[in-house]
Amino acid sequence: MTFPVYVGIGALAVHPHWVFETLAYSVGFYWYRRRRHALGDVVDARTRWWVIGAAVIGGLIGSRLLALAEQPTALAGHWSDPSVLISGKTIVGGLVGGLVGVEWIKRRLGVTVATGDLLVSPLVIGIAIGRIGCFLSGLADQSYGIATGLPWGVNFGDGIPRHPTQLYEIAFMATLAGVLSAIGDRLTRTGDRFKFFMVGYMTFRLAVEFIKPASRVGGLSVIQWTCLAALAYYMPHVSRLLTEARRG
Repeated sequence: MTFPVYVGIGALAVHPHWVFETLAYSVGFYWYRRRRHALGDVVDARTRWWVIGAAVIGGLIGSRLLALAEQPTALAGHWSDPSVLISGKTIVGGLVGGLVGVEWIKRRLGVTVATGDLLVSPLVIGIAIGRIGCFLSGLADQSYGIATGLPWGVNFGDGIPRHPTQLYEIAFMATLAGVLSAIGDRLTRTGDRFKFFMVGYMTFRLAVEFIKPASRVGGLSVIQWTCLAALAYYMPHVSRLLTEARRG
């Protein structure tokens, strides 16, 4: 396999990152609409659109800012380079920025109920689909792992077998989806599914970043420090969530 693996669409050869990112947003939004229609919502339609708008704007800002903090030399002043545009986002920053945006708009609107549960399945599906594009993009995406001697190491084009951390993430998202499906009825409080998702994902990213190349401060990358901050934010709920999840 030669990276990047372009996707044929008619007569065009389209970069996999753009194809799968578009697919991730499209499928995620479709699944959100389907879930909302089937399950209802804890807020009215107007409030939900405010929440979605705040999540999107906050997510875009957070994603770019964390990517810039992670590799300022690579990004600053080089936005015309396609590889920089591809690598200039991070899911962790998007989730944290989206969370900040949603909490801000909810405070402005006087909304006190948790609104994240409907977004869990779309996020899980969207992240998994998006990571397919990250994997097929090869070195340009910069989401690959460090060198490994394991038999499943992947040569993304530089002659070095590396941890396919994008595939690890897809496997984790599938596992998380299965766990959430199994314990969903045990999480009785509104917002608990989103909290469980955030704790699970941030824990995974904190761990997997150790096998990714990165500049580190105090032994951790900027993304890992952000994961720790998010986990600290949810820490008051972790014991209760785990207790409820274990109830048979």
